[in-house]
Amino acid sequence: MGKRREGREAAVQFLFAHELHGEHSAEEQEAFWTIHNAKTSVRAYAETLIQGVLTHTAAIDAAIEPVLENFRIQRLAAVDRNILRLAVYELVHVPEVPAAVVINEAIEIAKALGAGESGSFVNGILHKIAQKVRPKSNIG
Repeated sequence: MGKRREGREAAVQFLFAHELHGEHSAEEQEAFWTIHNAKTSVRAYAETLIQGVLTHTAAIDAAIEPVLENFRIQRLAAVDRNILRLAVYELVHVPEVPAAVVINEAIEIAKALGAGESGSFVNGILHKIAQKVRPKSNIG
């Protein structure tokens, strides 16, 4: 597994824990990284993603919610919600990563960390969002 995938998975796990427990102290954040035991490069990448998602959560959720069709983002499984948040952050704020890569990575993480149909669900939502935020991308 590459460092970016590891970083994305670590970021999703952190965001999941952050959402469940609320604000983290510096000690709690360090404890997460001690348990996760990530390489320095993986941790650095994950922390960049985490900070981006936390900074832009309201705008990210506003981009996701209309695509959910009669469903509120708070009702999504926490893992799926945080995978979507991370991917939407990348689609909007990390243009050097191709949309197809962002979507594929999110699908694979959903399959690994989510339940049953998480991969298909994440795929459908992200394709709709990618068409809006990166209309000229080749997303398949």
